[in-house]
Order: sequence, then C-alpha cells, then structure tokens
Amino acid sequence: MTRRVGVWLFGARGSVATTTIAGAAALHHGIPPAGVVTELPDFTGTDLIPLDALVFGGHDVVETPLSKQVERLMTGGVLPPGLDRLIATDLAEAERQIVVLPTGGPQNELIGRMAEDIRAFRLRNDLSQVVAINVASTEAPYEVPVTTAAELREALAVPDVLPASSVGALAAFEAGAAYVDFTPSTSIRPAAVREWAVEKGMPYGGQDAKTGETLVKSVLAPMFAARALPVHAWSGTNLLGGGDGATLADPRAAESKSISKERGLAEMLGDVAGDVHIDYVDPMGDWKTAWDHVLFSGFLGVRMTLQFTWQGCDSALAAPLVLDLARLSALALDRGHVGAMPFLGFYFKDPIESTEHALARQYDELLRWTRSC
Repeated sequence: MTRRVGVWLFGARGSVATTTIAGAAALHHGIPPAGVVTELPDFTGTDLIPLDALVFGGHDVVETPLSKQVERLMTGGVLPPGLDRLIATDLAEAERQIVVLPTGGPQNELIGRMAEDIRAFRLRNDLSQVVAINVASTEAPYEVPVTTAAELREALAVPDVLPASSVGALAAFEAGAAYVDFTPSTSIRPAAVREWAVEKGMPYGGQDAKTGETLVKSVLAPMFAARALPVHAWSGTNLLGGGDGATLADPRAAESKSISKERGLAEMLGDVAGDVHIDYVDPMGDWKTAWDHVLFSGFLGVRMTLQFTWQGCDSALAAPLVLDLARLSALALDRGHVGAMPFLGFYFKDPIESTEHALARQYDELLRWTRSC
C-alpha cells in the first residue's frame, strides 16, 4: 500500500489553499499537471511521493467552506467551470480536515493546541509524515524580542510575543512536521524559531514564493549580467486584487513583500535604482498585472530599455508550487534533513540561507539535491 503524506495548510480556506486542494483533486481525475515542476521528466525516479498520496488539512480563521470558495474562484475564472461537480467528494473530505484556528491565551498553550490538531490529523488519516505550509495572508514586519530558543520558551508564557506565522511554525515543529513559508511573513526569520526547529530535528524552507514579476526578474537579470550590460534602473508597478491585494493595501504588510521582492535584484545586479510599487485594485479579483521598466546601457554607453508586462492569476500560479514543495519537503523528511532547505530557493524570492537568485542555477541546485541519494 502506498504511504500517504499530510499537507497541513495555514490559511486552508484562502484562495491559494483552495486552488491547491481543488487542483490536486482535479489531477486525480486526469487533468494535466501544468506548472507542477516535480512532474517534469527530470524528476523521474527521485522517490517523490505521488501526487495522489497527498492528504490535505489545515487551520484557518474563517469558516466559509471550501465548496463556497471553489464557487467563488470559478466565478472569477481562476478554476474551470464545472470543476466543483467533478471534485465534490474530494472537497468534502478536505473540508473535514480543516480546523478553525484557536485564539487567545498564552502563546505556549496556543502552540500546544495547534500542534495537537496536526498530530490528530496525522493519526486520523494514518499518515507517514506531515508537511506544514503557510499560505496565509502576508503579515507586517514583526520584531521578536528574544534571540534563542531557550529565551523564547520562557517568553511564550504570555500572549503576543510572536506573530501568527511564527506560532504556526513552532506548532508544526512540535508536531514533528516540516515547515515551509510561502509568504514573506516573519515565521522562520527569527533565529530563535530556527534554533527550535533544529532542536526538534525538523526541516524548514521559504520564503515568499516567486510566481510572477520576480520570477521573470530571476531569468532576465542574469541575462544582463552574463552579457556585461550594465543595468542602471529597474522599476515595477504591481496591481493586485483579491485577498492578497487587500492585505498589501496596508503599507506595513506591503513592506514585507517589497523587501523580499527587491532582495534578489540587488544580489544579482548590485546597486540598481528604482522601486517596486504595489497597488490594490479590488475589481481585479484574484488576478494581477505587473509592469516593469529596465534602463540599461550597451556598447559605448548607448542607453536602451526593456519593458515587459506580466498578467496572471496568482492562485493558479501558486498552487502547483505548493504541491511541489509538499513533495520535496516530504523527501527531506525521508532523508532526515534537519534545518534550512536552501535547495528550495528555486521557488522563492527570499530563499532561506541562500544568496542564489538566478532561476536556472536554482533549478540545477534543486535537481542535484533531489537526485543526490
């Protein structure tokens, strides 16, 4: 019998999670796996868990059922018409695995309750492993007041020491789950949280998945460097709708996103003028548009420009990456990997413990690690 792996989603009823759960169910019914990198021939024979062996559950603060979320996404063109009827049984099963996020009280107790939810999910479904992935809304930057795991354990006896993303990460580690942050939130950034993961023998990875503008940058920026074409300015404007856009309308939440979006360009090209702007446009729904203007110079200083437009559906771009990250993190657990997973940098704007941002080199690193045993 094929073993099964749990995928515990923080933000389990959001657009990304719903598209992931619905998409995985659709693949079981024969829909082609477009965007799922680990289904490419390069990954054949690499001991990845089959896609149909993934079981979904998670935490969320909202109680709107997945079926209603799927209806909304179909109306918005994110999911194909009629998909809800094809996957109704799969959605109902996933719905039974979602728990309303507990709130209130000291954070050490909250972590314990959340960890117990994850353990119960594993036992209830006879799962060999669980991978936790944060696909919740982006948080504002958060200053954690301690630097070691020991200090953190003492501090957690009161509320509000950590943001929700870090609480989720610690709950995952306590439950024996790998953890991946799909967002730019605080989660695993504090040294104390990473030390906690290592003490528990768990792997972690992230952060801030690259699905659009930054993905294009990670291909184009190395091109300019390889051709010795100096880039003087790179500016971008992002228009977002949906829940992510609404969250990023808060300047503090947008700050987290902007920091991660700009890190790669600086590390690939050095000091380049220009900013990234994020604007919320509610009628766009789950779709996004990015416009970029690149000013560079050629031989003898002749000034030139490159401009591009990227239009896409964020949830549909993100969902196959969540499936990839679940499979790869499960493989890391199989191999006994502990601590940061920099080989997952291929998927992220701000990869943990990695300064490599060029997409082609990141892909090679991912493939080397996946094939390494």
